[in-house]
Amino acid sequence: MIEEALVDEIHYTTVARILAAASLQPHRTRYWKTAKLDAEFTKRATQILWCYERVWWLRERGELIICVDEKPNIQAVSRLAVTQGMRPGQIARREFEYKRHGTVNLFVAFNVCDGMMWGCCLAANDHEHFLWALRQVSRRWGRARKIHLIMDNGASHIDHHTRQYLARHDRFRPLYTASHASWLNQAELLLRAFTDKYLKHFEAASRQHLIEHLDGSWPEYNRWFAHPFKWSWTRHQMHQWVSLKTNEEFSICSETYATVH
Repeated sequence: MIEEALVDEIHYTTVARILAAASLQPHRTRYWKTAKLDAEFTKRATQILWCYERVWWLRERGELIICVDEKPNIQAVSRLAVTQGMRPGQIARREFEYKRHGTVNLFVAFNVCDGMMWGCCLAANDHEHFLWALRQVSRRWGRARKIHLIMDNGASHIDHHTRQYLARHDRFRPLYTASHASWLNQAELLLRAFTDKYLKHFEAASRQHLIEHLDGSWPEYNRWFAHPFKWSWTRHQMHQWVSLKTNEEFSICSETYATVH
């Protein structure tokens, strides 16, 4: 209306009412990852979703689904002034300036069946430390006849030393998510929940303080918050989604080709 010179100005409350009536929120955005919906995606997603659909059936056979992931380079920071807690009519306030004390790499393993986690802090995010963590996973769930190991394509996961180790230890069945499809790994859901509860408002006086905090936090998470995630996306829905998306892309490409040529 202003561009068309119908009015000189519009009050912000009027704009707010217009946006609310149209269910528009221009102040908010959300990121997403675009997976390449090819044969490789379908194959890998099918294998992972098959496991999620048969959690209890696999457990009865002595097999577990363990999702692993890392949260690398967690900064140990402390504020230059003491954080002021919330009070009636006032939200909590934190000093903007902070001091860095180093970083910590957190490794987590998530049992899809019962929702229990295991975590450890790694000195480096490389294949040597990742393999050490996998050996701990093997010991922690030592009674399992087979472990279906779901992970993304991180450098330490696809390193040739890691692949050689997994090839020698057939108790592990490695399942890699497709590129840009790490959201199929339930360990990402775990890290999101764990971060909100134990890292979002935590201040570390030192790197060692952060390590001690993390080492003490995951056992507490198991005692108070651990639960299996309700995963509802099935292989059938995945195939329908892929078919719909690929058909849409084909239609767009066809229209573009027809327009240009």
